[in-house]
Amino acid sequence: MPQYPNRQFLEFEQPIKDLYEQIDQNKKLAEKNPKIDYAQTIEQLEYSIIQKRKEITEHLTPWQRVQLSRHPDRPYTLKYIQKMTTNFLELHGDRNVKDDKAMVGGFAELNGRTVMFIGQQKGINTKTRQQRNFGMANPEGYRKALRLMKLAEKFNKPIVTMIDTPGAYPGLEAEERGQGEAIARNIYEMVRLKVPVVCCIIGEGASGGALGIGVGDKVLMMENTWYTVISPESCSSILWRSWEKKETAAEQLRLTATDMKNFGLVDEIVPEPDGGAHWDYDAAAEILKNHIIRALDDLQGIAPGDRTSRRIEKFGKMGFWEEEAEAR
Repeated sequence: MPQYPNRQFLEFEQPIKDLYEQIDQNKKLAEKNPKIDYAQTIEQLEYSIIQKRKEITEHLTPWQRVQLSRHPDRPYTLKYIQKMTTNFLELHGDRNVKDDKAMVGGFAELNGRTVMFIGQQKGINTKTRQQRNFGMANPEGYRKALRLMKLAEKFNKPIVTMIDTPGAYPGLEAEERGQGEAIARNIYEMVRLKVPVVCCIIGEGASGGALGIGVGDKVLMMENTWYTVISPESCSSILWRSWEKKETAAEQLRLTATDMKNFGLVDEIVPEPDGGAHWDYDAAAEILKNHIIRALDDLQGIAPGDRTSRRIEKFGKMGFWEEEAEAR
């Protein structure tokens, strides 16, 4: 887990930063005055940090959860795979155009079971963010994901997808190569997969970029993530011609994990360590791992045909509508 002072703090995390600064000050005083024991003071401050993390998490607004989902210290797909699995073998390329580094995937061993992991990957610094295109996949990324899903189906291995993207790449060249078709094809094919599919929203879940790997038997959503058709900033710019209303947009979009669970769009909310997943990678990965294993266990005994039927029924029932009687 990243440690202060290299850690980055969001605006509402400022009280935690202040406590860390007090710890630093006490450590410097302890070096200057070795005869004075500062251990108890430092221990109390460390306990206060844990309590403050818990306090902040309990009173987050929708916009603050959006900010947490984008926290630069938050673990991404490869970090979760590293923490949860062993013997990960990454597979590359869509066998058509190129290897899209915004989408990663491969076989790994999860608690003694071989699983195909697929997910969007953001970079951890400026250089890798550019290489990973900030987690925004091109058509090649979605076709690569579909190739890996079909490979898993061929060998009768379950699939786990990890969603963390601000959206599919909207560039002209992506549209020319069939971005919309690639995402639509994935949705169509994922409904028909004969193996268990568990989808996990671990960060941002925006628009078709998320749906392109988001159709499964079980959809898990981590506590401090969001899932909706459009980002709050884009929604604000469309409705109010300005990004200044992004906090209002976040509230109106009902994009939090609690909202999604109430709407029936996700099956389970995965809790995070106090303050968010970025505070404890090991704990966050262990919690998510347990939820994934339980979901795979629940799905294991279902016949392939029944699994497909249930998936179609599950996604077909989503949404709210009213039907008017036909006029005579």
